[in-house]
Amino acid sequence: MKAYVIRRVLLMFPTLIGISLIVFALIQFVPGGPVEELISKVHQAASEKRPGAQISPQEVANIKAYFGFDKPAPVRYAIWLGKVARLDLGKSYTYQEPVWDVIKSKFPISLFFGISSFIVSYLISIPLGVAKALRNGTWFDSISSALIFTGFVIPGYALGIILIIFLGGGRFLDWFPISGIISDDFESLPVGGQILDFLHHMVLPLFCYMIGEFAVLTMMLKNSLMDEMGKDYMRTAVVKGSTFRKAVWRHAFRNALIPLATRAGEIFTLMFAGSILIERVFDIDGMGLLVYTSMVNRDYNVVMGIIMLSSFMAMIGRLFSDLLYVSVDPRIRLD
Repeated sequence: MKAYVIRRVLLMFPTLIGISLIVFALIQFVPGGPVEELISKVHQAASEKRPGAQISPQEVANIKAYFGFDKPAPVRYAIWLGKVARLDLGKSYTYQEPVWDVIKSKFPISLFFGISSFIVSYLISIPLGVAKALRNGTWFDSISSALIFTGFVIPGYALGIILIIFLGGGRFLDWFPISGIISDDFESLPVGGQILDFLHHMVLPLFCYMIGEFAVLTMMLKNSLMDEMGKDYMRTAVVKGSTFRKAVWRHAFRNALIPLATRAGEIFTLMFAGSILIERVFDIDGMGLLVYTSMVNRDYNVVMGIIMLSSFMAMIGRLFSDLLYVSVDPRIRLD
């Protein structure tokens, strides 16, 4: 086990280098960028002062040198990789701040949504999946399946619009705020009031974030548990005197959790995840919106920084899933 973990950790570094190399190469073919944008602004400012004025080649060269684009692409990549090795992701062209600071300013809200949606999804889907498996074919199973599949097929942003109309003061009930993460008078509230105010703002967007994962987990556990309930060891347990429900909880339930264990590593990627459309619907400034604006503005350092961090967390999540898989099913050996 220890050798497996060490081998996986060591393989992460060449994998990250390969990912960064591919992304960096693709970025070189994307038209536009910070150099072109600044040249356009300088040219516009010069034209306003003196119509028909042109930017001199020296000014263009200075702008390229400012962003580091006066060097060949392989040299720029080597310089960038050297900074990353020192945990320096560079400076954002758009925000004029270190990339670490830009990401840290957006990270807490995405971290909250990622972990909260993960925990709530598992807390609800596990008992609901067991209940559906034990009541397969009943009215409870049919109605819950219809609701689950309805929530699954509706995109999160569309569900957000529906929730705003019905619960956010659109045309019916005015139970929840529809934008932002805190109220205007947040600073004047006591600590308990601030917590409640924040949670009040999070209800609708959190529901939109978790609905898809919740539906998948519920049906996955139900199908896995039904498959386990039909196996020979369940019939053997019942023949030996155990009740069916007791056999389910003592034997089948743990085996049915194996597929869910393989998805548990997604919690690490959810920390950097974000939904552009959901954040736009609820006016939340999170990681999803940061990725979108960085790509639109060709803020390469931010894009590369987020990709590197999310890729690293994805690999950590895969390793975590493997270890959790072994803990749920001791028969699996990692060599």
